[in-house]
Amino acid sequence: MFKPATNRVNFPTIDTDVLEFWEQNKIFERSFKDKAGGPKFMLYEGPPTANGNPGIHHVLARVFKDVICRYKTMKGFQCVRKGGWDTHGLPVELEIEKELGLKSKKEIEEYGIKEFNEQCKTSVFKYVKEWEQLTSRIGYWVDLEDPYVTLHNSYIESGWWILKTLWDQGLLYEGRRATPHCPRCVTSLSSHEVALGYKDNTRDPSVFVKFILDLDRTNDSGICNDFVETLQQIVNAGNLAHFVAWTTTPWTLPSNAALAINKDESYVVIKFATTDEDEVNENQYLVMAEKLVEAVLDGSDDYEILFTAIGSDLEGVCYTPLFDPSDADLPPGALGVFQNGSINSDSNLTDNEMFQNSFKVHTADWVSMSDGSGIVHIAPAFGEDDLALGREKGIGFIQTVDLQGTITGNYSFANKFVKNADKEILSDLQSRGLLLRDGTYRHTYPFCWRCDSPLLYYAKSSWYIRTTQKKEALVQGNQKINWYPEHVKNGRFGEWLQNNVDWAVSRERYWGTPMPIWECPECLVQTCVGSVEELSNLALNMPVGEDLDLHRPFIDEIKIKCEVENCNGAMTRIPEVMDAWFDSGAMPFAQFHYPFSGEENFNTQFPADYICEAVDQTRGWFYSLHALGTLLKNQPAYNNVICLGLILDEKGQKMSKRIGNIVEPMSVLEIHGADALRWYLFTASHPGESRRFSERLVGEVFRKMM
Repeated sequence: MFKPATNRVNFPTIDTDVLEFWEQNKIFERSFKDKAGGPKFMLYEGPPTANGNPGIHHVLARVFKDVICRYKTMKGFQCVRKGGWDTHGLPVELEIEKELGLKSKKEIEEYGIKEFNEQCKTSVFKYVKEWEQLTSRIGYWVDLEDPYVTLHNSYIESGWWILKTLWDQGLLYEGRRATPHCPRCVTSLSSHEVALGYKDNTRDPSVFVKFILDLDRTNDSGICNDFVETLQQIVNAGNLAHFVAWTTTPWTLPSNAALAINKDESYVVIKFATTDEDEVNENQYLVMAEKLVEAVLDGSDDYEILFTAIGSDLEGVCYTPLFDPSDADLPPGALGVFQNGSINSDSNLTDNEMFQNSFKVHTADWVSMSDGSGIVHIAPAFGEDDLALGREKGIGFIQTVDLQGTITGNYSFANKFVKNADKEILSDLQSRGLLLRDGTYRHTYPFCWRCDSPLLYYAKSSWYIRTTQKKEALVQGNQKINWYPEHVKNGRFGEWLQNNVDWAVSRERYWGTPMPIWECPECLVQTCVGSVEELSNLALNMPVGEDLDLHRPFIDEIKIKCEVENCNGAMTRIPEVMDAWFDSGAMPFAQFHYPFSGEENFNTQFPADYICEAVDQTRGWFYSLHALGTLLKNQPAYNNVICLGLILDEKGQKMSKRIGNIVEPMSVLEIHGADALRWYLFTASHPGESRRFSERLVGEVFRKMM
């Protein structure tokens, strides 16, 4: 029965013997069946995407999941451990783009959405064997015989039910907002995706730009007369007066439509003595916040205050646009004006109708005195505060950048990517005497978490889940969750919930759960479909049989008869797909095809007793689970969570393929065996702390213990 003992122990060989014994005798299955009738312990397995080999960080999470579940099994619990595969989203699409040599959405559509999605579908199972082998090799017990798969029609249909439920509750809406937008992937990103891609110490221009005051156009009766008279004297003497605004995004200046000041702060007109390139002395007449004069002038005290006024007295003062949008030859729809909260882009609008409230000073409470000049350049096409002020004041809308991040129009810097156009824009302003000072600003900036492109805050229509309406429920529900480390509850995760913004859930992409929203091209009414049966009842051309595929482009071909009285339109599906984080967050419901089936399983397995992933999931899966659980069932989706630190290399650096410090888990297993690797990962540091990792460190610890 037993093999002869030896003092020459080969742990990888022992692993093989143990794994064979487990497999032949179905030990995992028996451990589950033997606990039937006992209390259940529910683990939610965060679904990986199998379009790449598993890494050492995947082993870390699986070790912590397995240890807890084995302990609970020994305590008499029946541990439910259903595996799953995350199969949609940008990570998959970008991998296929690279394989096919496609560089844009246009090229994808020329290649064919059907063909592209077929490649995506194949790729997500490319490394399933490697994942299954590693799962077995490290002794992680999880049910991969009957996994949930996010691309299955049943899973998608449950996602549709979730959206329809939110739609019926008024929690799903379409809105034009300044959305984080990736110009490379040409899609919106959610706030939690943005949080995954910030880079510290990013360099951007820091420029103080001069806007020429236009007193001829300034006729608002509420403006301080003495202020206007002071400026008029300056102009009558043959000088120009300028507002000074600070920006780190010169590429947004062609879209400038207004300036914002703080109504309660003091603003001054100063005479500033400077020397031009020919060393000729000249005076500049500048308007800025009194508190920030020396900061704007880089510490110089060679200035004289000519007049002081409160911000509210300056509202309505006009200025000359830096770039005239009327002569820019921008594409159709690029110009408009906010009317009743919406943008009117009617090409028949006159310049006066479009820009009546533009190129003038407006007040805003959020204008800060902490940096800049106290005057903010407003471009409603970029930035949420700018967009909100545009709506409030009826300001013009000037979109000079396309969705690929390229400057449009007939500017000298047109057809360039925005970040590459900065230098030419500043050179243009410098040549016209409109650049007061420039430099470099280092700050934290968001990049696409998948393709590493700098994100733009781009005003466009997207679909949102109104999570802000349920903020208190999200915050209160979090207090019921047992977090380890405990500080994550009210720290990283709790603060995230306190600063929660509506979830930008739509993606202008191809491989994902299609949004089940149809719109009539005639009357523009929209409807949300919550099931395949409902779609079948409404559709004009529903396919039948087992070959039904709910993905694009097949779903796009299905039309719905518009039921609005006297409208004969055929409704078409909007082109967007869902955020892949929505897919993974839907797993408590969709893994059982709830509510269409699996109700008993859902009722006994929701919420989870335990989840475990790395700290970055506080912005990802932990959040999407919590949000959907709260919105749909008014309770957290999990009761206990271990939030793991990151794995670093032996020197404490983040592991990266680019740096070449990645450690393949299989190579460590072949040398030291599974117990050595598991022991090191479990004991090297407290769960919430980062841990250094290398094959040498595993060997050292193992030799001490074994």
